[in-house]
Amino acid sequence: MVFPESRPIASVARIGGIKAGVGKIIMKFKADRATLMKSLAHVQNVVEKRNTIPILANVLLAVRDGKLTIAATDLEIALVEEVPAQATRNGAITVPAATLYEIVRRQPENAEIELDHPGGDAQLALRAGRYATSLVALSVDEFPKLDAGKLSHTFSLSALNLRGLIDRTKFAISTEETRYYLNGIFLHAADADGEPVLRAVATDGHRLARVEEPLPEGAAGMPGVIIPRKTVNELRKLLDEVSGEIEIALSETRIQFTIGTMRLTSKLIDGTFPDYDRVIPRGNDKILRVNQKDFSAAVSRVSAISSERHRPVKLSLAKDLLVISAASPEQGTASEELDADRIKYDAGPLEIGFQARYLNDVTEQIEGDVEFVFADGAAPTLVRDPNDLRAVYVLMPMRV
Repeated sequence: MVFPESRPIASVARIGGIKAGVGKIIMKFKADRATLMKSLAHVQNVVEKRNTIPILANVLLAVRDGKLTIAATDLEIALVEEVPAQATRNGAITVPAATLYEIVRRQPENAEIELDHPGGDAQLALRAGRYATSLVALSVDEFPKLDAGKLSHTFSLSALNLRGLIDRTKFAISTEETRYYLNGIFLHAADADGEPVLRAVATDGHRLARVEEPLPEGAAGMPGVIIPRKTVNELRKLLDEVSGEIEIALSETRIQFTIGTMRLTSKLIDGTFPDYDRVIPRGNDKILRVNQKDFSAAVSRVSAISSERHRPVKLSLAKDLLVISAASPEQGTASEELDADRIKYDAGPLEIGFQARYLNDVTEQIEGDVEFVFADGAAPTLVRDPNDLRAVYVLMPMRV
């Protein structure tokens, strides 16, 4: 999948407004090592490590009027960032992203980096104190155009709330490429008991996560979009470094996040997300309440008996008693009891099995007590935080 607009830049590079006459770009600027390294670390994560198109291994550097624009793309994701620089000559060039990052990273902390490209087919000269090197450069004319096109809806969400939507759903993103429409987070406007909400959903067929926030102004009527897994991961890294509001703009084919001086643009997954609402159980009536830390620790201890990834952990329930157990033909059995001091359960006896990793992936999203709402040993189980009903999780049981 590629951006439909991804074609060589002809006479004008749209990054930073730099005019890019073929083969005649010259450029010279200085930037401090810390600023340059931080930005290069951001954009080089976008660069595809294995590709057959040489220009995609490069980062674009464009300097104009005291601002350095750094950009990279893999044709599905593009990241552009602006940082301050001392420009001697405005211009633009591209060089290998990983090599430039490693060179800058290994300079002394207080170093000032000077980059100089005299134009034509010359290499890019880099100096830092007494250190000097040169890098093979490719013209910006070969670099894909980074244009998101017209984005129909724009709204803002706090970095804190956006992190929450991602953190509580991304673990359930499918990695099965044949069901490509599950390889991301489904973001859409929805109705929750008469209140408009922005909802994020992910599922791999074994577990489902659905988390919502109040619908931001400007998001009403937005198309439902599936944000690819790689985009989700790159966005989450960037959110660790910021606070405040994040601007989100989207259309049916692209989404763009403006994060301070950074702009992350991504193609969306072209597919239909399944009707997830149908798999969220409504009639389950057997409720187990247990402390998250106690439960997760017990599951981890019991599941250590087997190294088999898909072997189930069995939950055996009676009034105010939970027995967690696992068995391995090679290693034997293990079990642990949680009694009335640590759980609350007053429904009838029940036995049900889940994959240990899936259990912990879900319960780690919840602080304090966790509620499991069961129907029987074969039906989907609802998992929720009794103190925060904005998040709902579903687990499919395994045969035990």
